[in-house]
Amino acid sequence: MDQPPRLTTESGAHVADNQHSQTAGPGGPVLLQDQHMLEKLARFNRERIPERVVHARGSGAYGHFEVTRDVTPYTRARFLAEIGKQTEVFVRFSTVAGGRGSADAVRDPRGFAVKFYTEDGNYDLTGNDTPIFFIRDPLKFPDFIHSQKPDPHTNRQEPDNVWDFFSLSPEATHMFTWLFGDRGIPASYRQMNGYGSHTFQWVNAAGEQFFVKYHFKTDQGIECLTAEEAAKLAGETPDSHQMDLHEAIHRREFPTWTLKVQIMPAAEAKTYRLNPFDVTKVWPHGDYPLREVGRLTLDRNPANYFADVEQAAFDPAHFVPGIGPSPDKMLQGRLFAYGDAHRYRLGINHTRLPVNRPHAAEVANYGRDGFMRGDDNAGLAKNYEPNSFNGPAETGEPLYAPLAPDGPSGSYEWEDREGDDFAQAGALYRVMDEAARARLVANIAGSLSQVSKDEIVTRSVAHFRAADPEYGERVADAVAKLRSRTAPPAR
Repeated sequence: MDQPPRLTTESGAHVADNQHSQTAGPGGPVLLQDQHMLEKLARFNRERIPERVVHARGSGAYGHFEVTRDVTPYTRARFLAEIGKQTEVFVRFSTVAGGRGSADAVRDPRGFAVKFYTEDGNYDLTGNDTPIFFIRDPLKFPDFIHSQKPDPHTNRQEPDNVWDFFSLSPEATHMFTWLFGDRGIPASYRQMNGYGSHTFQWVNAAGEQFFVKYHFKTDQGIECLTAEEAAKLAGETPDSHQMDLHEAIHRREFPTWTLKVQIMPAAEAKTYRLNPFDVTKVWPHGDYPLREVGRLTLDRNPANYFADVEQAAFDPAHFVPGIGPSPDKMLQGRLFAYGDAHRYRLGINHTRLPVNRPHAAEVANYGRDGFMRGDDNAGLAKNYEPNSFNGPAETGEPLYAPLAPDGPSGSYEWEDREGDDFAQAGALYRVMDEAARARLVANIAGSLSQVSKDEIVTRSVAHFRAADPEYGERVADAVAKLRSRTAPPAR
């Protein structure tokens, strides 16, 4: 039998005894000279890094993306350039509002982030399991998240806060209808769709611009949990989704998703009947049908959760030639916020960690120094540009087409071409069958009935009524019945 390797300190010195601290005699005090003990305790105290503000609880896996349809008329992105081409990926799934210690099976959106390790650098697509979002202006995002996180006084999520924000943000009606519907609690990460949610720009080799929306359709089929099933599963198996994903890949039952996109010629964006950059709305498939692009397959579990899943950093500002942003305001805000969060949480050199560094492209820039710089820090190379020593030089080739300004600077009301925030929420309600409508109403009422202020309930019900009169009336009746049984506590 092979001998195990020698246990060492961080500096490589062997450890003689890992069971007993050095003391002044058998019963005396512990000695300050016990470097191994001090180092071990000090390292233990510093093992945890800051938790993500959102998407703290997550799971991930490696795999590949294979192109199955020709999309070169729409984008010059090289990783999409030919049928059959494969690109390595890392995907992280997550819940949004809960901390790392929360359960998987809860009513919450799911993060669906994909890192493509392309030959032109990493392309990060940071989406969700929903094609829409609660708000459309990044200025509101901190307030929205504060309303969903634990209250500063009670330290728990408060229905008052959740519904007060909603009642004052009518654009969230569509997303709340989705969240409290059947798809609000996926049965597993494998059995849910993923969406880019935002509108993105594609540019082809001729310089023609298109706007696109990404749809990753699960090949396992959609499966969801009722509120009762989720509560039972969350209590019995808090790590249910993590275990399901890990065990499926371990059994070699590799989950797959078919990527499809909606494509809008840029010239149509100005006159389309909906604002195409409003993340609270979908593009009807009748106007812009889904077109297949390729298949995403996850086939390798991370060897170490912390190294790959916890340290994974996805940045929507990481584009490759042929793909870029749109004027979607929420996306524009995320182009700053995500990278800034990673620099705070993981440090300025987080892009050099194995899970985050490019796998199929070389990095060549003038970034130097900073915490946790583990390589040769570019050695003798100059750290400025331009220089006369053959250092990395700019290419002069933009990754994507420029976005045109739309007038003088200022704070503007949203351009809602459809005329209201409720039409698509009402349409979503009406496509549900009666059983699904009943569950939706019961889920909303179960939460809304706990609100202490009548005015918040009234405003919230008014949004559902504006989406569909029957929808609003059913919510109002269900809330009234529940509130008549148990009055919410005054705060």
